[in-house]
Amino acid sequence: MREWKLQEVTYKLVRERRYEVAVLPIGATEPHGLHLPYGTDNYEAEGIADRVCEAAHRLGAKVILLPTIPYGCDSNMMAFPLTMDVKQSTLNLIVTDIVHALEYHGVRKFILFNGHGGNDFKPLLRDLHGRTKVFMVLVDWWRVGDDVAGDIFTHGGDHANEMETSCMLELQPHLVHLANAGDGSVNPTRFEALNRGWATITRPWHLLTEDSTVGDPRQATREKGQRFIAVIVERLARFIKELSDAEMDERFPY
Repeated sequence: MREWKLQEVTYKLVRERRYEVAVLPIGATEPHGLHLPYGTDNYEAEGIADRVCEAAHRLGAKVILLPTIPYGCDSNMMAFPLTMDVKQSTLNLIVTDIVHALEYHGVRKFILFNGHGGNDFKPLLRDLHGRTKVFMVLVDWWRVGDDVAGDIFTHGGDHANEMETSCMLELQPHLVHLANAGDGSVNPTRFEALNRGWATITRPWHLLTEDSTVGDPRQATREKGQRFIAVIVERLARFIKELSDAEMDERFPY
């Protein structure tokens, strides 16, 4: 039994504890190239959040990890079979209900641990600001290590790439089929403004990519995944400990 994981603890333990911080991982169910499973975003979000909460728990944080939401906003990937698309508005309703439940139970600090780039929860945080006593934080886990990624990984990209593949080699190595990986090349649009990032669109992935991979994953290694995840765990565990200890006075979080 992992004491920081709600799925595994019993009422006997919960009724004896007081929790300050709840962490909710959310991912997606979608293809990740020819070499990673459809559940990659869920394995990453839950696996890394579990390590973060364990480390925070060992530091003394009063933290509880909630069960993972395994679906995300995937309308632009529906051309790939068995992509599961849930509207952002539906996800927002689910998260809002969870926030209300936490408030009812006296948990006033909440981290939405996002594992899918297609999910956009920032507007929800604005919508709920002032309408709940729960302090809400959004973490896109892969952004936590942005400043060190260039020192660890050879190739960029943002989907089923070297970084994600390396993390999965650390978290779920038996589900990685690196020999099947493509080169992660993408097709440019016909517009310079889009190609240079002056303007943006929702990318239709079946036109953008050959197999849903963006960025060459073939240099991925488990050691790279370990190094990257270690940075994320150390930084976020420290943050959760600070958040757990912080008094919610009239100036909080300042």
